[in-house]
Amino acid sequence: MTVRSVRVKAARRLTRRAERMSGGLFLAEGPQAVREALGVEGCVVEVFATEEAGDRHGDLLRSAAAVGVDWHLADEAAVASLADTRSPQGLVAVCHVVDVRLDGLDWSRVALVAVCANVRDPGNAGTVVRCADAAGADAVVLAGNSVDAYNGKAVRASAGSLFHLPVVVEPSVEETLASLKGHGLVVLAADGAGTTSLDDLPAELLCSRTAWLFGNEAWGLPADIAAAADQVVRVPIYGRAESLNLATAAAICLYRSAREQRRRARDEAVTRPEG
Repeated sequence: MTVRSVRVKAARRLTRRAERMSGGLFLAEGPQAVREALGVEGCVVEVFATEEAGDRHGDLLRSAAAVGVDWHLADEAAVASLADTRSPQGLVAVCHVVDVRLDGLDWSRVALVAVCANVRDPGNAGTVVRCADAAGADAVVLAGNSVDAYNGKAVRASAGSLFHLPVVVEPSVEETLASLKGHGLVVLAADGAGTTSLDDLPAELLCSRTAWLFGNEAWGLPADIAAAADQVVRVPIYGRAESLNLATAAAICLYRSAREQRRRARDEAVTRPEG
């Protein structure tokens, strides 16, 4: 296939957000993303690959064949036209969107959630998804005017984690927080101006079912949104750095909650009577 091929042209339209939204499809670039996408039943529509990439990633070709996904050999220019990186890896999949509704989560199994409120940088959003996945969180919510979850940079920054845990897209931050609270989660807002240090949060609170709220990279959390949280928490800085970027702060907060939740689960398992 070449850049003029009908299927390549159709796939290239998905580099535009409006086309992704109307078609319910997006592009996942690179072997890691394609591998994880193929692991989700019915997610991948088709794969475009250069001959060199096909030879290098024969396992993915076989995985695609096993689930009936078409594997199209295309020249380098055609595959590069679907990528948004300077050094394309020769492999791009067309995928169905994977986000779910907030009310579609299994709330009996939700203990840790990351909420991005009006987060605009796709690299940050994708990295938060990756951090949440690594910390064992149960969902990520992109709320308000947050970046498109299927922006090429966001998908790439998630490093495949987009396909591992529920990602929710909600237009209202306020309604998202109200829903989380209604399902029994404590909302902790991470903000550099927080009155409480993360170090000072009691283990009992961190063991709770928790939603961590993270704001926009440039201006943080508006006062009205921060006020809707149960507590506004700052990550302590021991050195001379002015601040932490959003994704780094998110990783610290999520792992702190995950550690305490896992510790409590281990303690309960030890003390639970047999039978």
